[in-house]
Amino acid sequence: MLNFTDTEIAFQSKNLKDLRRAYWLFKVVSYPWIVKTAKQLTPVFLKLRLPIKGLIKATIFKQFCGGETIEECKNRIEELGKFGVGTILDYSVEGKITDEDFEYTTRIILSTIEKAKESETIPFAVFKITALGRFDVLEMASNPAIRPTETAMDEIQIVKNRFERICEAAAFHQVRLFLDAEETWIQPVLDAWTWEMMCKYNQQRAIIYNTVQMYCHDRLSFLKEQLEKSRKAGIVYGVKLVRGAYMEKERERARALGYPSPIQADKPSTDFDYNQALRFMVEHHAHFAFCAGTHNEESSLLLAELMQEKQLDKSNEKFFFAQLLGMSDHISYNLANAGYNVAKYVPFGPVREVLPYLLRRADENTSVAGQTGRELGLISEELKRRARCSGKLT
Repeated sequence: MLNFTDTEIAFQSKNLKDLRRAYWLFKVVSYPWIVKTAKQLTPVFLKLRLPIKGLIKATIFKQFCGGETIEECKNRIEELGKFGVGTILDYSVEGKITDEDFEYTTRIILSTIEKAKESETIPFAVFKITALGRFDVLEMASNPAIRPTETAMDEIQIVKNRFERICEAAAFHQVRLFLDAEETWIQPVLDAWTWEMMCKYNQQRAIIYNTVQMYCHDRLSFLKEQLEKSRKAGIVYGVKLVRGAYMEKERERARALGYPSPIQADKPSTDFDYNQALRFMVEHHAHFAFCAGTHNEESSLLLAELMQEKQLDKSNEKFFFAQLLGMSDHISYNLANAGYNVAKYVPFGPVREVLPYLLRRADENTSVAGQTGRELGLISEELKRRARCSGKLT
């Protein structure tokens, strides 16, 4: 039986210094006013070139990121691999707007695919389409009511060419590739391009994976549609299943523009659809390969139970669990210890460039009900357990 309260297994890779740093970090982010102040002041301090980069790198960066470069992530990749946890290298630089930046990012993503080809402990590569082109260009490509200019059409094609280069490299090296989800008003072009790549590369096994956000109320029906399409096309449909990342932005835009919100009415509805999606894909596992990207204990246990009921091998490459680095180690390490396929998203990039990601992680831990308290409680239990063991030894 899986036991997510086993802190000895959960924190087996952490020494006392690591645990204490994590404890104080989560303690700090448990105060919303501190996170809010940090979000406002940190970019200002960096812009003024105040010497805070070292502090950031030694604290929040060390908790949630693997390094500033792929090479700097080497130790973290090896550390995770020792305990049966894979690495998904995620270049987490955001907000770029020039073609030069988009080309540079494309090369970095291709480098992560090369790295994954070389390492058995890197089961997936990943990228966001908004890292390859301007948001407004993708919005035009997603909206059939907009007739792009010739210049815009050329720009859309350039973005698509980058997209296809990455997918082609993944297929050539047989590295499975996650395409991260985006806001609903640019998701259509991503779904369409991803489907094209699946039809090209997913005949024998899933190489290309679409990300499905279950906080959108239409995604369960979307998965059912993809099953029928995949059957007809004779391919394996790859899915990274998540709850979602843009809820407030989605609701605000729907209110502002006067259309029905695409987001579920409440969290229980999202949780219900997420678990239904797990059941659906396990039931039709001949046509799906998927990764449950979740920090939710109930959903993680459910997938493990469904696999057991269907007598599906824990090591079957069609089934994966994934969590973010620095969070939910009690899920990741206990699943890996039980023999399931598990990987951690390991963000990397220059400290200044990944700051938006880091501040979002801090904000998420503050806003997600119970997240920080759960992390603190588990770390506290492990610190107490080690103190008891140390006392017995002396």
